[in-house]
Amino acid sequence: MTLPQGFRVRLADGLLYADGGRLLVGGSPLTAIRLSERARRMLEDGTVTVADEASAHLAERLLANNVGIPDLSAAPTAEADKITVVVPVRDRPEQLDRALSALHPLPCVVVDDASLDPDLVAQVVSRHGADLISLPVNLGPAGARNAGLATVSTPYVAFVDSDVEVTATNLLKLVRHFSDPEVALVGPRVAGISRSDDPAWFEKYDAMASSLTLGTTPGNVRPGAAVAWLPSACLVARTDAIAAGFDSDLRVGEDVDLVWRLIETGHRVRYDPTVEAHHDARSTMRGWLSRKFVYGTGGATLAARHGNKLAPAVLSPSYAVAAATLLLHNRWAGPVTVVTLGFATRSIRTSLPEASGRNAIAVRLAIRGLMWAVRQESALVLRHWWPAALAGTLVSRSFSKTVATALAVDAAVAVSEHWDSDARPGLAAIAAGRRLDDLAYGTGLWWGALKARSPRALAPRRPSS
Repeated sequence: MTLPQGFRVRLADGLLYADGGRLLVGGSPLTAIRLSERARRMLEDGTVTVADEASAHLAERLLANNVGIPDLSAAPTAEADKITVVVPVRDRPEQLDRALSALHPLPCVVVDDASLDPDLVAQVVSRHGADLISLPVNLGPAGARNAGLATVSTPYVAFVDSDVEVTATNLLKLVRHFSDPEVALVGPRVAGISRSDDPAWFEKYDAMASSLTLGTTPGNVRPGAAVAWLPSACLVARTDAIAAGFDSDLRVGEDVDLVWRLIETGHRVRYDPTVEAHHDARSTMRGWLSRKFVYGTGGATLAARHGNKLAPAVLSPSYAVAAATLLLHNRWAGPVTVVTLGFATRSIRTSLPEASGRNAIAVRLAIRGLMWAVRQESALVLRHWWPAALAGTLVSRSFSKTVATALAVDAAVAVSEHWDSDARPGLAAIAAGRRLDDLAYGTGLWWGALKARSPRALAPRRPSS
């Protein structure tokens, strides 16, 4: 039993239930769990508390598949002297000042990664009583974090970028996740924020749709899950679990690499969107788009290291064909869709445990799967494969219709994702922002693939492959 006595796990939101609550379907990747009568009784109020081997096994099973999430409401908050914050910085004295102010009274180590004006950085560090490590040569964020990590003696370490504002209270809340001894790393929701007095439309868009904002679904982080990685802009870790640190050879994607290496060695990594940090939006269009491009260039390196975990889409052959016929406006789209949904429903029904109500669940999941396939293929056309898609529109009228349909799907997704956002800059700005975002990231992805002479980062994969 690895989970401690008293550890509580509650059922995740959005699950589908059948057979009087004995069949649970949901989580990520999608999972079906058939409960014994004893397990169902343990979950009578929607939570299970670890008290013996049976309850520990049930709690582990729920957590592993994101069917359950930790209930940390009663978990103690760590003392401030149990965690050290490492802040890598290169110049940015104003942002560093704001970051260190929010982190008080936690002990902080600022790593100056060869600033152009190191005196300004040193003045800010001194004013806040933080420790300073000055690097003579720029190592990049990964190398700078490692330099700070080497000095940490507390059981926990946090990494907070200089353009991130997160309170000491919120970092200490994240430490509660380490009541599960298998958890090595946890991250909050990193929300974008505009700092300009009169932000431009693209700055509002970047704040609303930051690449670092990973949604509101908590759970275990792993490839194929709702959250597959965590941004290094704000992380909390067990110091001994990440002693090897980030890969300093990586100037981008070092956070994805760290998360996946930890998972491969059997550790758990968690995402907790109930805790929030704020990341400054880029104040210039050039800065915004160049960062998107850089993110894209890291795809080829990560694909070479971690294989198809980085695949831009996960599609079964049948769903791939059906979604393609719909986007292409093919005359066979109707029959192919009906056949695909019938086949998928039958396949899902067969894979589900015997239970009353499983037919209805199978139909819902089949439809959901097709809708997700259409959404993924639309993203491929507009984001990951846009150079090929552009070429296709020049030679094929039917492919032009495909791009138009993908744009309509993407618009619907944008509305569903951002309609309630307080920072929403307007529909025209959202549309323009998504197109520029996709163009910049996709260009970086292709640039990286061409430099690596490998299309691996561009290739979709089948489920569970």
